[in-house]
Amino acid sequence: MAYAAEANVAHDSKITSYQWLCLFSAFAGWMFDSMDLNLFTLVLYPSVASLTNLTSPAEIARYGGYIMAIKLLCWGIGGILFGVVADRVGRARTMVITIVIYAVFTGLSGLAQNWVQLAALQAIAGFGIGGEWAAGASLIAESWPEKHRARAMQIMQMAFAFGFFAAALDNLILGPISWRWVLAAGALPAVLSLLIRFFVPEPDRWLMVRKREEGRSTAGQTFAAIFKPNLRRRTIVGAIVASSVMIGCWGGLTLLPSWIQQLVRASGGTNGVPIISYAFMLMMVGAVLGYATLIWMTDALGRRGAYFIFNICALASSLYLFWFVKDLPTLLWFMLVYGYFVIGGFGTFAVYLPELFPTRVRATGQGFCWNAARSATAIGPLIAGWLVAEFGSFPAAAAAVSFAYVIGAVVIWFGPETRGIPLED
Repeated sequence: MAYAAEANVAHDSKITSYQWLCLFSAFAGWMFDSMDLNLFTLVLYPSVASLTNLTSPAEIARYGGYIMAIKLLCWGIGGILFGVVADRVGRARTMVITIVIYAVFTGLSGLAQNWVQLAALQAIAGFGIGGEWAAGASLIAESWPEKHRARAMQIMQMAFAFGFFAAALDNLILGPISWRWVLAAGALPAVLSLLIRFFVPEPDRWLMVRKREEGRSTAGQTFAAIFKPNLRRRTIVGAIVASSVMIGCWGGLTLLPSWIQQLVRASGGTNGVPIISYAFMLMMVGAVLGYATLIWMTDALGRRGAYFIFNICALASSLYLFWFVKDLPTLLWFMLVYGYFVIGGFGTFAVYLPELFPTRVRATGQGFCWNAARSATAIGPLIAGWLVAEFGSFPAAAAAVSFAYVIGAVVIWFGPETRGIPLED
């Protein structure tokens, strides 16, 4: 390993080639994680319609909601489990395992013969998708210098938008051929695991702490540590503020493709695939701008202040989109604003969650908060699909779910402000 000889403890302000390699691998892992996560969102309508022979948009959204709920639940469970694994076997090793899982089973989803098989394959992919973020975020937090850590974490978080963009591009190119090919392309990220396996060593910070703690605790004790009195409040606040954003976001995103398809039909069109792809691409452009803004906002206003502002603006943009936008041209330009706040707001977690926990349980703690939120997010698609059936309106259902942002805007003030405080080992 060419970089193993370099000092990779995040104390010096100088950025080494090892640290750049960590950022590249974590960025790529999270980008492809995002791509494979969002591929199904983009092909929800044609895949479910094909496998169920349904024609009603509301019924298709309901079955799609079931699949998304199952996937998000497994996403959350996998993330919590792999967070513990990352603290015990290593950040880079865990990234390899999770990337292989989500890539292989996303690709296999293209072979599903009915909606139950599709749900099962997406669920297994969800375990890997859920586990990658905590490992990658810990790798960055523990390898980069304190002076540059927050910026590196935000750059890594931008990968989510690039992954979403890649998913939209995949759908734009392969969607007209078949939704099966769109999902099959999700197997390509498995190649990345080879790079990480052979070229990315574990951070020295983790190695030193692991050597000190080895044999002193079991996996169960590692998990239980985040609920001890000194960390319990941080864990609860972290899980709630993450859940607020994820429920508000995914409740709307699950319904967005079906709603766009409905707008396309209302305008006299029949094929919504190009419009859906363009909408999601524009959304991700807005998200990148949101992440870039947070690079300085989290330092200028603090972690809590930045989160609060983005949450309130995400609520406002969600309500405007689903209550007042009635035509495709308006929807497309507003995707920039919607993506800026709704997707860009996830950048607040990239900095805040790793700073809440010490090195010995960092991946476990942030993995639990991030993925307990993902499990709770399963409620979003279920409630949204139910509301569509009850009220017969995609906008009303999505707007109702978006009020989850209010909870996070309140609870964030019960957590600590971590700006300017060095990481604890």
